[in-house]
Amino acid sequence: MTDHTAVRRAPDPAADPAADPASDPATDAVDLSTQAPAALATALAPLPATPLLSRVHRPGDLQRLTSDELVALAAEIRAYLVATVARTGGHLGPNLGVVELTIALHRTFTSPRDTIIYDTGHQSYVHKLLTGRQDFSRLRERGGVSGYPARAESVHDVVENSHASTALSWADGIARANHLQGHDERHVVAVIGDGAMTGGMAWEALDNIADSDDKHLVIVVNDNGRSYAPTIGGLAHHLDALRTNPGYERMLAGVKRTLLTQGAPGRAAFDALHGLKRGLKDVLVPSAFFEDLGIKYTGPVDGHDITALEFALTRARQYAEPVIVHVITQKGRGFTPAENDVADRFHAVGRIHPETGLPVVASRFGWTAVFAEEILSLARADERIVGVTAAMQQPVGLQPLADALPGRVIDVGIAEQHALTASAGMAFAGLHPVVALYATFLNRAFDQLLMDVALHRAGVTVVLDRAGLTGTDGASHNGMWDMALLAHVPGLRLAAPRDEPTLREALRVAVGVEDGPTVVRYPKGSLPEPLTAVRVVGAGDQGAARDGDEEPFGAVDVLLDHRGEGTSPLLLVAVGAMAPQVVAAGRTLAEEGHDVVVAAPRWVVPVPGALVEMALTAAGVLVVEDGLVDGGIGSQLRDAVDEALAEAGAHPGPRGRGPVVDRLGVPRRFLPTASRDELLADFGMDEAGVTDRARRLAARC
Repeated sequence: MTDHTAVRRAPDPAADPAADPASDPATDAVDLSTQAPAALATALAPLPATPLLSRVHRPGDLQRLTSDELVALAAEIRAYLVATVARTGGHLGPNLGVVELTIALHRTFTSPRDTIIYDTGHQSYVHKLLTGRQDFSRLRERGGVSGYPARAESVHDVVENSHASTALSWADGIARANHLQGHDERHVVAVIGDGAMTGGMAWEALDNIADSDDKHLVIVVNDNGRSYAPTIGGLAHHLDALRTNPGYERMLAGVKRTLLTQGAPGRAAFDALHGLKRGLKDVLVPSAFFEDLGIKYTGPVDGHDITALEFALTRARQYAEPVIVHVITQKGRGFTPAENDVADRFHAVGRIHPETGLPVVASRFGWTAVFAEEILSLARADERIVGVTAAMQQPVGLQPLADALPGRVIDVGIAEQHALTASAGMAFAGLHPVVALYATFLNRAFDQLLMDVALHRAGVTVVLDRAGLTGTDGASHNGMWDMALLAHVPGLRLAAPRDEPTLREALRVAVGVEDGPTVVRYPKGSLPEPLTAVRVVGAGDQGAARDGDEEPFGAVDVLLDHRGEGTSPLLLVAVGAMAPQVVAAGRTLAEEGHDVVVAAPRWVVPVPGALVEMALTAAGVLVVEDGLVDGGIGSQLRDAVDEALAEAGAHPGPRGRGPVVDRLGVPRRFLPTASRDELLADFGMDEAGVTDRARRLAARC
């Protein structure tokens, strides 16, 4: 991962197993000088004392603490998490729930010789504190501690990918490699929870893990009954049943021992009762499912009792084959506002008051809220519309629809692939599914969108929240891949609204399409001021000679038109949320005497024919988008212009008859943790950067 700050690289655990170097939700860096008095007081409030935590510089230091000190340490960690995350925002509820579990893991296993993997990575804050990273003052900010595991921070961090349900596959691979290379003294621990067991990939991994009994692999199921909200699916009900039957295995084991000591009659009785036992297990204790796979199971264990956890984990470590340790935890434990938050137990928070849990600054009306309001209105008017979510009903804005129209929102769990294919089935049967996802998670279901939805021309709308640069959640959460990926899907139409009115219009259009997939994408955060078009060009003006011209998908809004009669202007194309920066740059260029037009296509895939015609009459074209610059909308427009010129026997550039087409967007690399504004500035995509790039383009034309 590329970063703009100097970091110490983690040493090789194979070379130095004892090496333990310390590292030198939607929140930007704080400028305290600009904060309101309440916010300033919260940001500057003294942090709680941590006399025990300050003695823990590496996991081995935990061995020197007494049982009473471990309990006190857990309390210190919770107080520190509340105080620090309140200042920066972040994943609070999940980490409050794994304090004792993380302490027990690091007392039982020897990291980094033993590999500990977190699924999902937002459960890793306590792990960071116990591995030398105790400065959370810039958590999830540039130069600070990442909100997810990061290899550049510590040798103890392994999997940076924060997409759920992957840890078991990682663990399977590492354990197999350890065995093949003769490292049978090493253990692999996968901590999976917060709904990740609802993902199909986790079950694919379990099937393979069960097929081998030569691995020192421990699977810790962190069962808090929730993902973002209460966990959905059959497995959740199974785990609930397990909670009520902790003594079942002990009873059956006693019966077995008694019968087998009675000689042949006892063995005969045992054989006769064996089928009954299995039937009882299937009914009463669904742990039988894991054992039927061939994986040892132990639990449930109180996830807030360090002694009980260490006992269970120590037994699991002694197995030379895979074993599941089922741990019951409470999300948000120890922080009353989180415990009382029925919606998601403070899964992720912005800056809050640490005493009350209330926001420091009230949230502005944002993109997600507009979607939530509009989709409810559309669903009331059209009974065919159903919402589909992958364990994120509230974060993506479907909660109001679920509350108002019960049964009209389907939560499939962390199963984006299933969400898309099931939606294709619903569309075939007469519904219009609206699948709401974070943009980064659509990557997981690209094949299903391509082959199940698009190939079958299914009327499915996909709404992508957190599209573009999301910043503080790091590389795996930036929703920057969508437009470059989706531009290649035949029959797909993609809208990139720039403000509230265009978002509402795009949704209304999208749910009316029944002959193929539609996608509406927007960033996270608050809404910009509306940008009104000075005029609109589209199919009515240009005819229907090119793909993308049909109404209403061919409409292109002109937001600024400053040019002399008969001149060939610079054409600045604003894609979606980049419109404010592009309009500001256009105004600056106009003041400097440039002929400039700013255009904002409402639908960007396929490229509107009207936009191609506008480009052909321009001296130069600059496309600005908050997605990948390679293969994105700028690339699509450039290709369309080249094709049009080839048809006319001309060539692009100042020596031919066509324009120079320049592209400005996100580079093709994994991005460091930073705010959206910082990343825009880094890539020359802020107002100053767009203006400078446009000036340079003008000099070439």
